[in-house]
Amino acid sequence: MEGAPPPLFAFGVIADIQYADAEDGYNFGGYQRRYYRQSLHLLWDAVEAWAAEKPPLAFVLQLGDIIDGLNARSGESEGALAQVLAALGQLQVPVHHTWGNHEFYNFSRARLVHTGLNSRPAGAVAGPPAEDCQAYHFSPTTRFRVVVLDAYDLSTVGREPDSPRYWESLQLLREKNPNDNLNSPAGHLPIHPDASNGVCLAWNYEDALSVIHSHQCVVCFLAGHLHDGGYCLDSHGVHHLTLEGVIETPPESNAFGTIYVYEDKMVLKGRGRISDRVMHF
Repeated sequence: MEGAPPPLFAFGVIADIQYADAEDGYNFGGYQRRYYRQSLHLLWDAVEAWAAEKPPLAFVLQLGDIIDGLNARSGESEGALAQVLAALGQLQVPVHHTWGNHEFYNFSRARLVHTGLNSRPAGAVAGPPAEDCQAYHFSPTTRFRVVVLDAYDLSTVGREPDSPRYWESLQLLREKNPNDNLNSPAGHLPIHPDASNGVCLAWNYEDALSVIHSHQCVVCFLAGHLHDGGYCLDSHGVHHLTLEGVIETPPESNAFGTIYVYEDKMVLKGRGRISDRVMHF
């Protein structure tokens, strides 16, 4: 709109690329098609669109599961990771990565720290060492702070079986997880039931919401993993946006977006499966 103030900053968002050099397959339920090779082409389309943004984006946020667990079975983990990082490496802005379950199907946590998926800036304000928790925060501009969470800091996947954190995680799973298969998809990773489907929901979501609601400054929680996406505005005025996954996006479409941040709102301009949305503070 002519005369409207420009955004304070903008950033790209994408989730669940899950690239693998493999034939198309289906999800765990066997009813939704997954386009393993095509996801890399869709990523390149996203990179091209983000690179053309004027003024330039402040950063890109990759919300996890960047390559698929199939790569581990075929011995292609390193090669697949190199290809997705090569695409994102064409951007002239920082790319911040969250770590999901598929990262840990392919790599140990100790290995991930030494890959391009370790996006924690040198000297970033954070809690535990990077080997234990990939959580940190940064400020793209005055009055705004982005907190990158590590939802698998307490998990058996990615941990060495002889490590104390592995056994702590295993004990917790046995206490809290009703599934015979402890790696069941029932438990990742949005934190609000209304922005999820009840299956892809962090097991301790109530604790996470309690922390967020104790701070009146939180405006939005972004997540991936629920490939169909989700959204709600919670009772404390926090927007919960779960992005649709690239992996289940047909070749003729896409699933990424750009978020423009203003003093009083965030405006999502989505591509393909991701719809435009205005989120007022």
